[in-house]
Amino acid sequence: MRKVLSIAFVLLIPAMALAWGPKGHDTVAYIAEKHLSKKTLQKVTEVLEGHSLVYVANWMDNASHTDEYAYTKTWHYVNVDPEEGTYANSVKAASGDAVTAINALVENLKSGELTIEEERAQLMMLIHIVGDIHCPMHAGRKSDRGGNGTKVKYFGSQKKLHSVWDSEIVESAHRWGYSEWQEQVDRATPKQVKAMEQGTPNDWIEETVVLANEVYESAAKTSNMSYDYVAEYAPIIEQQFLKGGIRLAKLLEEIY
Repeated sequence: MRKVLSIAFVLLIPAMALAWGPKGHDTVAYIAEKHLSKKTLQKVTEVLEGHSLVYVANWMDNASHTDEYAYTKTWHYVNVDPEEGTYANSVKAASGDAVTAINALVENLKSGELTIEEERAQLMMLIHIVGDIHCPMHAGRKSDRGGNGTKVKYFGSQKKLHSVWDSEIVESAHRWGYSEWQEQVDRATPKQVKAMEQGTPNDWIEETVVLANEVYESAAKTSNMSYDYVAEYAPIIEQQFLKGGIRLAKLLEEIY
């Protein structure tokens, strides 16, 4: 793994490709933070040079557009076309995808063989990509580049379906900061948390593929996404943020 870039430097680079948008990734990271044991949180904070999970949650969106980390561009998503049906049956990108990246990163971080710079970079990647795989349009179709080729009307303005699900619907649902999102949606019972933790990244992405298909089908039937659309899908956003955070915490507990 390449040498890590300065966190402070990379965070100054304008974001060029987002999943959930910065607020969504911040929310997933903060929920994860709230579910970490004291020991694990301390170790993670040490690896991140004293920074929080939230501080580095969007690092990878910027880093993937630098020469140093250009090899990670395809690690933010998977593509599943309708005829493939599931991620398991899909043609995988030769350069890797979100699921293969998560599995490799977890294995590497568990190995104890990374330098501190490599560990920091790979930890930041893991924090980000787990958020990515819970965004429906990051399990979208190869034929339209994950919703980037599908145009929709959102409150009367033409948008890409991908961008609607990255940030537009998040901001329309609730005008909250990431800490407010965590406070309001992170209310699952221990039994519910246990249920969300079940499975592996390969299982979790199949849930997202199902959601992606639902989003495509709904978009094809909706002439103008407006208040009704936001009311219908806001609970899905809340659910995916919560699942992403709880599952990220699970992986970090397994690693550290």
